[in-house]
Amino acid sequence: MPKYDSIIVGGGHNGLVAAAYLARAGRRVLVLERRPLVGGCAVTEEIWPGYRVSTAAYLTSLMQERIVRELDLPRYGYQVDAKDPAFFSVFPDGRHFFMWQDRARTLAEIARFSARDAEVYPAYEDRLERLSQVVEGLLLSTPPPFPPRGPASFLEYLRLAGKLRGLSPAELVALVKIFTQSAAEFLDEWFESEQVKVTLATDGVIGANGGPRSPGTAYILLHHCMGGVAGHRGLWGFVRGGMGAVSEAIAAAARAAGAHIRTSAAVSRVLVRGHRASGVLLESGEEIESASVASNLDPKLTFLSLVEERHLDSDFLAAIRHFRIEGTSAKINLALNGLPEFTAYPGAPGPHHRATMHICPDIDYVERAWDDAKYGMPSQRPLLELTIPTVYDPSLAPPGKHIMGIFLQYAPYTLRHGAWDDLRDPFADGVIALIEEYAPNIRSIIEHRQVLTPLDLERRFGITGGNIFHGEMSLDQMFVMRPVAGWARYRTPIEGLYLCGSGAHPGGGVMGAPGYNCARTMLKARFA
Repeated sequence: MPKYDSIIVGGGHNGLVAAAYLARAGRRVLVLERRPLVGGCAVTEEIWPGYRVSTAAYLTSLMQERIVRELDLPRYGYQVDAKDPAFFSVFPDGRHFFMWQDRARTLAEIARFSARDAEVYPAYEDRLERLSQVVEGLLLSTPPPFPPRGPASFLEYLRLAGKLRGLSPAELVALVKIFTQSAAEFLDEWFESEQVKVTLATDGVIGANGGPRSPGTAYILLHHCMGGVAGHRGLWGFVRGGMGAVSEAIAAAARAAGAHIRTSAAVSRVLVRGHRASGVLLESGEEIESASVASNLDPKLTFLSLVEERHLDSDFLAAIRHFRIEGTSAKINLALNGLPEFTAYPGAPGPHHRATMHICPDIDYVERAWDDAKYGMPSQRPLLELTIPTVYDPSLAPPGKHIMGIFLQYAPYTLRHGAWDDLRDPFADGVIALIEEYAPNIRSIIEHRQVLTPLDLERRFGITGGNIFHGEMSLDQMFVMRPVAGWARYRTPIEGLYLCGSGAHPGGGVMGAPGYNCARTMLKARFA
């Protein structure tokens, strides 16, 4: 008899969620993580003495409330401070723009740029709210079979259609548009102010292989608006203790339910006997038997590295090889001995330091940044999203010090000329110079710097191509097509092997939904 009912390969947050639910159901579960700490991209690391940095993921919003409630994550230290203000944008002409939790304050800000936009903004928010409610209903559900197979499959599609019954004709049109349009096209139908549009459009390109005028980025915008903090739709927040506190809380819930978690335990292969997953082989040479295996790794690592090709048919392997997974995002982490002073809004500390601070003046600017990347060049003037978690949680840094995270688009994984190991520091120098145009003191307050290119993200966190979503979130790689047609229901061509990471529906972000859905599928299976 195998020692475990289920082995989870990879201790990222989705793998931990799957482990927690399986253990709560009485399954004997083992999580194996190659790094010394759990969390995958949702980790807090002391990369400089006294500085505890959210090295990769840096904000939360999408974490599913059902998972938070059922796993009782606050009991294990999960606490979120909602950003307020939500956004702060600066512009070359010296103007600035805030978006607040309070709608009236946000409308007053919008009116400074366009009275018309201030009038329509409530309707825009209401429309996103309705569309989000529909799509959110799909997050914690297993996609129906595709192509449909038999009457049972069609019943699942009928149930899916039922979720759309409450939408008005205008909302149905909007739903189709948001899945197919670019973020720029979607926003152009609502707003006239470039400052308002670009601030909202950033959510459409974060982590995307595309610019604001690329079809499909409107859905990425919606994806980033579907969550919330403390009941406030679309709000993002800082986790007390850094993003690692999310993963540690889930891990604690899993352990409390009886799951075992081993770190520094890299898996080299999924063992397959008689066309069925039967355990894993560690890089150390240790074999561990189990009745089922769930991979929290991305689809390419799972099927092209962990599983021997002879166990998979050629069509499936071809589909996985064509799964688009190269990333275009980079992360720079800074240790600061002060706060940046913006010429557009002097004073420190100020409300802007509590917000996500954007440097991207207009839609054309972001599109030009993407133009560089799509031809294999790091953006000369990238979109920058700056956050300072220490204004909410001073314990993350020594007294009087701060941490700044810089998430940026675009930095393509594959370069036309040169190599990231040579271009890493020059690229980061250019980013600091760009911030200096808006906050002239930035260079003088930097004490330490960590630069994570897509190549570094791949090496450090084990995500192919440095893609933070485990694969592009385009229409042909979502829902019934994620990761490939015919295998979007967490099962794989190998019986007893499952996918529980962001390469499965509903995709990327620290939400826990793929892990939850996978665990539910495994619990329904006979031998899982």
